[in-house]
Amino acid sequence: MENELKIGEYNHLRIIKEVPFGLYLDGYEDEILLPLQYVPETYEIDSSIDVFIYRDSEDRIIATTLKPYATIKQFAYLEVKSVTPLGVFLEWGLAKDLFVPFSQQYQKMVVGKFYLVYIYLDAQTDRIVASARIENFLPAFIEDEENRFAAGTKIEAVPFEYTDLGIKCLVDNCKIGMLFKNEIFTSVILGQSTFVYIENLREDGRLDLRLEPVGRVRLDAQVEKVLQAIKDNKGVIYLHDKSPAEDIYDQLGMSKKDFKKAIGGLYKSKLIALHSDCVSLL
Repeated sequence: MENELKIGEYNHLRIIKEVPFGLYLDGYEDEILLPLQYVPETYEIDSSIDVFIYRDSEDRIIATTLKPYATIKQFAYLEVKSVTPLGVFLEWGLAKDLFVPFSQQYQKMVVGKFYLVYIYLDAQTDRIVASARIENFLPAFIEDEENRFAAGTKIEAVPFEYTDLGIKCLVDNCKIGMLFKNEIFTSVILGQSTFVYIENLREDGRLDLRLEPVGRVRLDAQVEKVLQAIKDNKGVIYLHDKSPAEDIYDQLGMSKKDFKKAIGGLYKSKLIALHSDCVSLL
């Protein structure tokens, strides 16, 4: 409803009155305090102000002009600030830390480490909490899924966890995907949004991902990269199809498989000559 206070979200509320310890805002059913430390330098009674609404440490509904790192119904990559017998608390940009009950942890959460969580309003307590069981909050149905996640599609993702297979990612806030470690040839920063390319939509609904384009577009990019490297090195690079994968990665930042495809394409185009110890321009 339009005239309803939204806890865990930003609200545009009217200033009712000034008191020594802050401002009281019109919360529709009750007056909401905006503590003095969050009051802007200039304001007028009966004007409106944008505030975030949450519950303070004494469980009172309160307003702030501080902006949390995320609001309810959003995912966020947050740091564990403390661990208690009831659960853990995350730093999220407000005076009161964000609570994650033990029941909402899929692994033991450690102080100082970051985790991807989903923030929501608990229906029973009316409190803002977070869950590290993010797959429970992904949509069960996605319209036009096969086209939306077709192979080759460039899409936004947040890498959030290292696994034995590679790096797990939250894709477009609605899917889990994997960047496989044998296909990662550049640095990936956990928690930082980046663009990836979909390689495959699996039967279980998860996505296989790449950091570089797939298919012909990707091959063209690798061909250009190798050709430019040869040109930059006075027309020759001391790599060949028998070179160790580590040497190829160190010089070109790509896999041996991609390198062999690229020089094969360049050779067929009669742009390079292949030698026992190097590749040179024709």
